[in-house]
Amino acid sequence: MDQEITRWINAPAGNYAALDMAMVAITRYGVPLLVLLVVVQWWGRQERPHLRHTCIAAGLSFLVGLGFNQIVLLFVQRVRPYDAGISHLIIERSADWSFPSDHSTASFAIAAAFLLHGFKGRGSALLIAALAVGLSRVYVGTHYVTDVLGGAATGIVAAMLVCLLYREGTRADRLVTGIL
Repeated sequence: MDQEITRWINAPAGNYAALDMAMVAITRYGVPLLVLLVVVQWWGRQERPHLRHTCIAAGLSFLVGLGFNQIVLLFVQRVRPYDAGISHLIIERSADWSFPSDHSTASFAIAAAFLLHGFKGRGSALLIAALAVGLSRVYVGTHYVTDVLGGAATGIVAAMLVCLLYREGTRADRLVTGIL
């Protein structure tokens, strides 16, 4: 089923120039743009200490999620779908294993951090962006659907862990959120 859904999402790749350009742009620039959106919010005026705490939590979630992925990669070495003849690749080849998707991990970690800290509007917008990043990774041929789901899971778990361990209002939090 994973292979069939992956084929279905990847099927239009290479046939529609405008859609290809959009998906390649999302896959290349989606995560950096999400990071930039988090950085820019540092100077937000509403709920400044809470927003800054959430920005730090999003960054930590991003890093913890990618750390989880490195541990998973020690045990799971899944071949990329283009190497298995499942997808048609329209971007450059990746050097690492397919599962889980680092792009999805990073995107969903950021979105989950904002949602878990009560920023429903911003978190929902970031979640839509994370879904677009995940979809783009399958469309361009570099991931299976379950790679994206696995990346989303590690990102969300990382955000939950950071939410539990990085407490707002602690001495360290006040020190970091008071910068600039």
